[in-house]
Amino acid sequence: MNKIRKKRLVSVLALVSTSFLGVFLILSALNSNLDYFYTPSELMEVEIPQNKRVKLGGMVEKNSVVKNGTNITFNITDYQETISVSFNGVVPDLFKEGSGIVAYGKLINNRLVAENIFAKHDENYMPPSIEISS
Repeated sequence: MNKIRKKRLVSVLALVSTSFLGVFLILSALNSNLDYFYTPSELMEVEIPQNKRVKLGGMVEKNSVVKNGTNITFNITDYQETISVSFNGVVPDLFKEGSGIVAYGKLINNRLVAENIFAKHDENYMPPSIEISS
């Protein structure tokens, strides 16, 4: 093998190795930052490690909301299974019984301790300030 071919082969192997290493590092970083979205039924079916962050989506079960200052507990249901959720903070304006929400937090003893709550709305939603001015 002449010197030029050997140098080219080494360059190509270095480039391919560096590319594989870069892809591996990117995928590792993405995997550690992924938060999976579950419904209550899916959450009951899979084995989730304690203290793992998850997103739980469903409907706020009627007559389940209990407020105590800034602490609030309620149930999220998909009409097949129900998961209890606790949250300390201010809930969104659209949060109410029977409405759709996504809660983000850690699963501890089959209860979601939420860090954030996102209220869902349909495509016809208008903020109150815009609704009043129209």
